[in-house]
Amino acid sequence: MIIDDEIDLCLLLKSYFVRQDYEVYLSHSLADGLEMIRKENPAIIFLDNNLPDGTGWAHAPQIANLHPDIKINLISAFHPAIPEMPEGVQFYVYEKPVTLADLDKQFSTLPRPLEEDSPNGVSKPAGKN
Repeated sequence: MIIDDEIDLCLLLKSYFVRQDYEVYLSHSLADGLEMIRKENPAIIFLDNNLPDGTGWAHAPQIANLHPDIKINLISAFHPAIPEMPEGVQFYVYEKPVTLADLDKQFSTLPRPLEEDSPNGVSKPAGKN
C-alpha cells in the first residue's frame, strides 16, 4: 500500500511492485490511507509524511501497534524527526526522490507473494491495482 500525494512516485512504486506480482493499493490522503490499511491489512506500506490532510509519520507508531507484522516504509523529501516506533517493528526511512535502486536494496530479498492454496507456490497474479 502506498500513501502519498505525489502521483509520479505512486506510479513508480506501483509499477515496481506489480512487476513483482504484488497487489498494490494507492491512497493520496492520510484519512483514506488509514481506512484502507484497516480494510486491506497490507503486508507493506509506504507512508509519506506531508499529506494534504495530515502528517503521515505521526500515525506510524499507531499503525505498527495495530498491525505489528506490517513493514512500514516512511518516505519524505524533508528530514522530519523519525517517530518513536514500538520495539520489534520493521520500518525503513526513504528520502525522496526514491529510486528503483533504493527499492532493490530493500526489497530484492523479500519472498515473492505466493498463492495461498497453491501446492507448488506459484506466484499469485497482481489483483487490485
